[in-house]
Amino acid sequence: MPGVSPLARYAVSPATARGRLHPEPEAETRSPWQRDRDRIIHSSAFRKLQYKTQVFVNHEGDFYRTRLTHSIEVAQIARSVARALGLDEDLTEALALAHDLGHPPFGHAGEEALNQAMKPFGGFDHNAQSLRVVTLLESRYAGWDGLNLTWETLEGLVKHNGPLPKPPAYIADYDERYPLDLDTHAGAEAQVAAMSDDIAYHSHDLDDGLRAQLFRVDDLHHLPIVGEALAAAQKSSLDVPPPRLRHEMLRRVINALVTDLIAETRRCLASLDPDSPDAIRRSKQRVVAFSPAMADANQAIKDFLFARMYRHWRVNRMTNKARRLTEGVFRILHDNPTLLPDDWRPRAGAGGMQRSAVTVCDYVAGMTDRFAMDEHRRLTDISVQG
Repeated sequence: MPGVSPLARYAVSPATARGRLHPEPEAETRSPWQRDRDRIIHSSAFRKLQYKTQVFVNHEGDFYRTRLTHSIEVAQIARSVARALGLDEDLTEALALAHDLGHPPFGHAGEEALNQAMKPFGGFDHNAQSLRVVTLLESRYAGWDGLNLTWETLEGLVKHNGPLPKPPAYIADYDERYPLDLDTHAGAEAQVAAMSDDIAYHSHDLDDGLRAQLFRVDDLHHLPIVGEALAAAQKSSLDVPPPRLRHEMLRRVINALVTDLIAETRRCLASLDPDSPDAIRRSKQRVVAFSPAMADANQAIKDFLFARMYRHWRVNRMTNKARRLTEGVFRILHDNPTLLPDDWRPRAGAGGMQRSAVTVCDYVAGMTDRFAMDEHRRLTDISVQG
């Protein structure tokens, strides 16, 4: 099959794996990273992603992306890139599927609200929250909290954007217990998952923005990569209807980004000539990257989406409402932890203290958009039974 490579020397392998915090017998039919992937898919946090926002709040339309559909799209791109580079596809997929587990409801609006509310207690960081989810908050096993994922998956989860010289508090505390080499890069599989996240974001936000009529196809002609893809799509059929034109354009955008990512990464790998996963981690620079020209084009797409979509007045209105709602739910529960459900109340301890704030933050961060809206009504509307 075109593009398929044997497993490279710098890919993770069971022979170089560092195991799990809580040792377990290996499975007879699955690799360690297949087991990690399966545990992530079966987690309650992963299920909740279907009702967590990307840009549009869940009730605004069934065809807009959610955190779940985004994660699936990231995983598809990441597996394709990993296969072409001779990396372990299962670890790459596990990281792609897990990367958003720590996001609260309402996307960046919810994250900003929780960060502001948690400032006296260390702030809120969705990467640290993802680690909390898979090492503490998922309660599925008799012998430990969390999912007991492999070292390689945990490392990739916290370092997919690079080394962490000043890690958030929970990551720093966990690193004391189970060192994740925070001063190095993550392995190549994690880097592929991170870059695939960027590619998926651009393609589906352009798609959703066009669907929502926040901008028009004619507004895209000037954008690098996107403009060329649009021109090629229009040339392929002069009378193609708008929905098909959109998809014809976006598949070309994804292909251009993926093709460049693979070519530039191969160039970086040839220069570094790594003989192990640790050689990737010790590299001074990321090895999975776009070419300089494509990186510039990628930034131009980001700038366009920021100005024309993420700061559109319709999105701003919903963002403002979502931020206020999240802040309100946090404040009410933190001021009076006796309002928490039975299974959360004992964790909070006395109101107003660090333990209470962290417990309420965990509770709110785990909500879906729909549950957060319902919980706000239960807490504020006297006509709604609690």
